[in-house]
Amino acid sequence: MSSQSERLDLSIVVPVFNEEENVAILHQQIAEALQDTSLSYEVIFVDDGSVDRTVERLREICSRDHRVTALRFRRNYGQTAAVQAGFDFSQGAAVVTMDGDLQNDPVDIPRLLQALDEGFDVISGWRKERQDRAVTRRLPSKVANWMIGSMTGVHVHDNGCMMKAYRGDLVRKARLYAEMHRFLVPMLTLSGCRIKEMVVNHRARQFGESKYGLSRIWKVLLDLLTVKMLLRFSSHPATWFAILGVPFGFLGIVSGIGSILLYVTKSDLEAFPVILPAITVLSFFLAAHLLLLGMFAELTVTLGDSREADLVGVELVLVD
Repeated sequence: MSSQSERLDLSIVVPVFNEEENVAILHQQIAEALQDTSLSYEVIFVDDGSVDRTVERLREICSRDHRVTALRFRRNYGQTAAVQAGFDFSQGAAVVTMDGDLQNDPVDIPRLLQALDEGFDVISGWRKERQDRAVTRRLPSKVANWMIGSMTGVHVHDNGCMMKAYRGDLVRKARLYAEMHRFLVPMLTLSGCRIKEMVVNHRARQFGESKYGLSRIWKVLLDLLTVKMLLRFSSHPATWFAILGVPFGFLGIVSGIGSILLYVTKSDLEAFPVILPAITVLSFFLAAHLLLLGMFAELTVTLGDSREADLVGVELVLVD
């Protein structure tokens, strides 16, 4: 860790998208929440390709407060990419993430850090009294949290809550993609992290509109399958692909036996002698293909993930 990172106790990562009315207020609230503490901190705003005046507002904040860093994506990459960029640029011993829409309360930050100091690695916020629409936000969230808990074995009330605190050395090793930021807590269990939930304040949105709706459910479901594979088969991914290939192999054996029997008995059925061999060949091909994918996955795990942080398309917001 660099000498600069040793001087920082906290990094606050805030992804924003079209939040021109909120960023200045949030910055002020963060400063007020931490003014009575002795913490050295930085605030990293990550603009996810906003098309309003969010970048101009961030530039003004940066000019007034040296503790604020603003990153800008040249286009909209999504919340997960924004969180990953914030992790990559963070320097604090602890990292807190929060939304930029003022629904998360910065007053909770000292409480999260106090819980982190008790020996935990991750403090996950729980919006117990959530101020969102019941049908489009709260109900899908409850279903998603139940599914995540059932499939991963990590039962957290509110995986989608952005108000979380992490040990910096952990999250800077993370590599997130797609919609994976909401699965970070289950993913961190791979390294045996100690996790604690804490009820946090949640406020109704005052300005702007929510950027997330029911359309993201399908992406979450697909990512959940990926997380399930990683949690169970991360060390031996060939097992996962072998399990997927078993049904195709079984189908190939059954159709192959059927083809042989029809040939031996010289059945008068004209269609099946053509269909069954085709099914046999296709099934064995799919089974063999999955086994090869498993071998390549094993090779990837053995060699390790040596990628550097992918910061293409990210730039610092310069102060004029």
